[in-house]
Amino acid sequence: MAPRLFRRRGTVVEVRMNDEGRAFVRGVFEQVVASERDPEHVWHIGLVAPIDPTRDADDPLAVLRRQTDTMSNAELALASVTADSLTLAEAWAWFSTLQVGLRSVAAQAGIHTDQQWAEFAGPARETIEGLQIIQGNLADSL
Repeated sequence: MAPRLFRRRGTVVEVRMNDEGRAFVRGVFEQVVASERDPEHVWHIGLVAPIDPTRDADDPLAVLRRQTDTMSNAELALASVTADSLTLAEAWAWFSTLQVGLRSVAAQAGIHTDQQWAEFAGPARETIEGLQIIQGNLADSL
Protein backbone atom coordinates (compact mmCIF):
# COMPACT_ATOMS: atom_id res chain seq x y z
CA MET A 1 0.00 0.00 0.00
CA ALA A 2 1.34 3.41 -0.96
CA PRO A 3 1.97 5.91 1.83
CA ARG A 4 -0.59 8.64 2.39
CA LEU A 5 0.68 11.98 1.17
CA PHE A 6 -1.95 13.95 3.08
CA ARG A 7 -3.79 13.44 6.34
CA ARG A 8 -6.68 15.48 7.63
CA ARG A 9 -6.59 16.51 11.25
CA GLY A 10 -9.68 18.53 12.06
CA THR A 11 -9.53 21.74 10.07
CA VAL A 12 -5.99 21.24 8.72
CA VAL A 13 -4.45 18.85 6.22
CA GLU A 14 -0.97 17.55 7.01
CA VAL A 15 1.38 17.35 4.04
CA ARG A 16 3.57 14.25 4.16
CA MET A 17 5.54 14.79 0.98
CA ASN A 18 9.25 14.43 0.59
CA ASP A 19 11.38 17.08 -1.10
CA GLU A 20 11.01 15.42 -4.50
CA GLY A 21 7.21 15.44 -4.24
CA ARG A 22 7.18 19.07 -3.16
CA ALA A 23 9.48 20.00 -6.05
CA PHE A 24 7.08 18.23 -8.43
CA VAL A 25 3.99 20.11 -7.19
CA ARG A 26 5.95 23.38 -6.97
CA GLY A 27 6.80 22.98 -10.66
CA VAL A 28 3.14 22.47 -11.52
CA PHE A 29 2.08 25.48 -9.44
CA GLU A 30 4.77 27.64 -11.05
CA GLN A 31 3.68 26.60 -14.55
CA VAL A 32 0.04 27.45 -13.81
CA VAL A 33 1.02 30.89 -12.49
CA ALA A 34 3.34 31.46 -15.48
CA SER A 35 0.62 30.43 -17.91
CA GLU A 36 -1.67 33.15 -16.62
CA ARG A 37 0.95 35.82 -17.22
CA ASP A 38 1.97 34.63 -20.69
CA PRO A 39 -0.76 34.01 -23.27
CA GLU A 40 1.80 32.14 -25.39
CA HIS A 41 2.54 29.66 -22.58
CA VAL A 42 1.63 26.09 -23.56
CA TRP A 43 -0.62 25.73 -20.50
CA HIS A 44 -2.51 29.00 -21.05
CA ILE A 45 -5.39 27.17 -22.72
CA GLY A 46 -5.95 25.30 -19.44
CA LEU A 47 -6.91 28.59 -17.83
CA VAL A 48 -9.26 29.94 -20.44
CA ALA A 49 -10.88 26.80 -21.82
CA PRO A 50 -14.40 26.39 -20.47
CA ILE A 51 -15.06 23.32 -18.36
CA ASP A 52 -18.49 23.02 -19.98
CA PRO A 53 -18.36 24.79 -23.35
CA THR A 54 -22.15 24.66 -23.78
CA ARG A 55 -22.61 26.93 -20.77
CA ASP A 56 -20.27 29.87 -21.06
CA ALA A 57 -18.02 29.62 -24.11
CA ASP A 58 -19.15 33.00 -25.40
CA ASP A 59 -19.41 34.74 -22.03
CA PRO A 60 -16.24 36.79 -21.44
CA LEU A 61 -17.26 37.47 -17.83
CA ALA A 62 -17.42 33.74 -17.09
CA VAL A 63 -13.97 33.27 -18.65
CA LEU A 64 -12.58 36.16 -16.57
CA ARG A 65 -14.18 34.80 -13.38
CA ARG A 66 -12.68 31.35 -14.02
CA GLN A 67 -9.24 32.83 -14.72
CA THR A 68 -9.38 34.93 -11.55
CA ASP A 69 -10.41 31.94 -9.42
CA THR A 70 -7.69 29.78 -10.96
CA MET A 71 -4.99 32.38 -10.38
CA SER A 72 -6.03 33.05 -6.79
CA ASN A 73 -5.82 29.32 -6.11
CA ALA A 74 -2.52 28.89 -7.97
CA GLU A 75 -0.89 31.77 -6.12
CA LEU A 76 -2.14 30.44 -2.76
CA ALA A 77 -0.93 26.93 -3.63
CA LEU A 78 2.49 28.24 -4.59
CA ALA A 79 2.73 30.33 -1.42
CA SER A 80 1.90 27.30 0.76
CA VAL A 81 4.02 24.68 -1.05
CA THR A 82 6.55 24.42 1.80
CA ALA A 83 3.96 24.22 4.59
CA ASP A 84 3.76 21.10 6.74
CA SER A 85 0.04 21.61 7.17
CA LEU A 86 -2.57 23.35 5.06
CA THR A 87 -5.79 25.06 5.93
CA LEU A 88 -8.78 23.65 4.09
CA ALA A 89 -8.69 26.69 1.76
CA GLU A 90 -5.03 26.01 0.97
CA ALA A 91 -5.73 22.31 0.43
CA TRP A 92 -8.54 23.23 -1.98
CA ALA A 93 -6.15 25.63 -3.75
CA TRP A 94 -3.65 22.79 -4.15
CA PHE A 95 -6.36 20.47 -5.48
CA SER A 96 -7.78 22.91 -8.03
CA THR A 97 -4.32 24.02 -9.20
CA LEU A 98 -3.22 20.40 -9.64
CA GLN A 99 -6.40 19.87 -11.68
CA VAL A 100 -5.52 22.77 -13.99
CA GLY A 101 -2.02 21.31 -14.36
CA LEU A 102 -3.40 17.85 -15.09
CA ARG A 103 -5.80 19.20 -17.69
CA SER A 104 -3.04 21.29 -19.27
CA VAL A 105 -0.53 18.44 -19.49
CA ALA A 106 -3.15 16.11 -20.96
CA ALA A 107 -4.31 18.70 -23.52
CA GLN A 108 -0.72 19.49 -24.49
CA ALA A 109 -0.13 15.75 -25.03
CA GLY A 110 -3.28 15.50 -27.18
CA ILE A 111 -5.20 13.34 -24.70
CA HIS A 112 -8.90 14.16 -24.79
CA THR A 113 -10.60 10.76 -24.44
CA ASP A 114 -10.24 7.59 -22.38
CA GLN A 115 -9.21 5.72 -25.50
CA GLN A 116 -6.44 8.22 -26.26
CA TRP A 117 -5.24 7.85 -22.66
CA ALA A 118 -5.26 4.04 -22.91
CA GLU A 119 -3.14 4.21 -26.05
CA PHE A 120 -0.82 6.99 -24.86
CA ALA A 121 2.80 6.06 -24.24
CA GLY A 122 4.48 9.46 -24.39
CA PRO A 123 6.80 11.06 -21.88
CA ALA A 124 3.97 13.00 -20.24
CA ARG A 125 2.40 9.76 -18.97
CA GLU A 126 4.48 9.74 -15.77
CA THR A 127 3.61 13.37 -15.09
CA ILE A 128 -0.09 12.71 -15.59
CA GLU A 129 -0.02 9.60 -13.41
CA GLY A 130 1.88 11.50 -10.70
CA LEU A 131 -0.67 14.30 -10.74
CA GLN A 132 -3.51 11.77 -10.55
CA ILE A 133 -1.94 10.02 -7.53
CA ILE A 134 -1.33 13.28 -5.67
CA GLN A 135 -4.82 14.55 -6.45
CA GLY A 136 -6.41 11.27 -5.38
CA ASN A 137 -4.50 11.34 -2.09
CA LEU A 138 -5.49 14.94 -1.48
CA ALA A 139 -9.14 14.27 -2.37
CA ASP A 140 -9.23 11.47 0.18
CA SER A 141 -8.23 13.92 2.90
CA LEU A 142 -10.68 16.69 2.01
